[in-house]
Amino acid sequence: MAEQLYDEVVDTKPDDEGYERGLGSRQIQMIAIGGAIGTGLFLGAGTAISKSGPSLILSYGVAGVVIFVIMRALGELLTYRPVSGSFAEYAREFLGPFAGYVTGWTYWLFWVVTGMAETTAAAVYVKFWAPGIPQWLSALTFLVILYAANLISVKLFGEIEFWFSMVKVTAIIGMILIGIGVLTLGFSKAGDTASITHLWQDGGFFPKGIGATVMTLQIVMFAYLGVELVGVTAGESENPEKTLPRAINTLPWRIALFYIGALVVILSLVPWTEFQPGVSPFVAAFGKIGIPAAAGIINFVVLTAALSSCNSGMYSTGRMLRDLALRGQAPGRLTRLNTRRTPAFAITVSCLLMGAGVVLNYLVPARAFEYITSVATVCGLWTWAMILISQIRYRKAWKGGHLPPPSFKAPGGAWVSWAALGFLVLVVVLIGLDKDNRISLYVFPAWAALLVVGYQVLKRRSPEAVHGVAHDHLHVRNGG
Repeated sequence: MAEQLYDEVVDTKPDDEGYERGLGSRQIQMIAIGGAIGTGLFLGAGTAISKSGPSLILSYGVAGVVIFVIMRALGELLTYRPVSGSFAEYAREFLGPFAGYVTGWTYWLFWVVTGMAETTAAAVYVKFWAPGIPQWLSALTFLVILYAANLISVKLFGEIEFWFSMVKVTAIIGMILIGIGVLTLGFSKAGDTASITHLWQDGGFFPKGIGATVMTLQIVMFAYLGVELVGVTAGESENPEKTLPRAINTLPWRIALFYIGALVVILSLVPWTEFQPGVSPFVAAFGKIGIPAAAGIINFVVLTAALSSCNSGMYSTGRMLRDLALRGQAPGRLTRLNTRRTPAFAITVSCLLMGAGVVLNYLVPARAFEYITSVATVCGLWTWAMILISQIRYRKAWKGGHLPPPSFKAPGGAWVSWAALGFLVLVVVLIGLDKDNRISLYVFPAWAALLVVGYQVLKRRSPEAVHGVAHDHLHVRNGG
């Protein structure tokens, strides 16, 4: 059965996809770093701190270990066969055509929904400086600029993402250094009360109990969404066999510094009881220190994080949609590349849908928009699960002599991946127990039903597409 499944897959080498290999090591590294830093940390951490106190640090640490397991599993697959449609391609090869079809469309939906949210969020952040500018105008401006950048070349995308990530990284490192200065030297008006003892003296490390800490895992996992983006860059990396493992192996120190390190510092500067839901803990902490421009600086960083996420969304939705089209599972026109070898038509379609989200957000209440964005978490969990299951199947195949071994083996064997899968199941259960977030579990079955109907239609109209048979890549490269 396994051998038959592997034989059905068309061997698609990265160069056959027709993309320009324009992403260098510097850009891949920074895309990987930026993928682990987003609005989930800058804004979402405030809600999580209010729910669990200092024990949130433990939640980020445990979830970080699971994320590293997922990324090492992805690294194993990427060095076996680096392709831009990585998640869908591996699901298609090791779990069957339907799994690849669902994964490709679900990851596409994830970034379209995220793009809708982040574009609108960016427009809201602009109001901090210019309240008179209409929200829709700011959102439209950002959308057009990022759309144009993604059409011009993958190098420009990479360069924009590099500088977006540089802003986020520099801001967090600067905040950590200032915080350490306050704790050790005692300067500023927070110097008299700042102390690392805040981590355990204000009600203990688990002030609301271990159960409350466990419930924050779903918020934490949302903050990590996007870290897998480095896998989508495989088909456009200059040297994927070297740059991708290097980017993945730096993940533990990135999590330790940007998440755990940042939280330890701000929770030492200010007692956890002073943080409020919906308010950036960074703004609160540095406002306490007395930095006059703290709110403006954090607003700029959060704006950058939102634009970075939207930029990444345009990049990944274009590649994933084109991969589906190459397999006959989306309209054939979406396979077209422009003269700069970017999937212009697929990016355009995805961008138009992101733009529709701006209109939707203008017309409907904010709560309805929150329901839409909550779907992103479940879509991300599905993608991570497909990475783990595909890697487990791949390991079984190469140990059985059916496929070559990877050059970048994940540590611990298949049991580690099974443990990570169990953790993802736990997160889904926690989402179901949370009345504010369980709406995503209602929406996802509707999305799944839509995909099943689409797959059945596809099966009747084009049987070869159901098996994921790729189109002629030479035909695609010539704009056919």
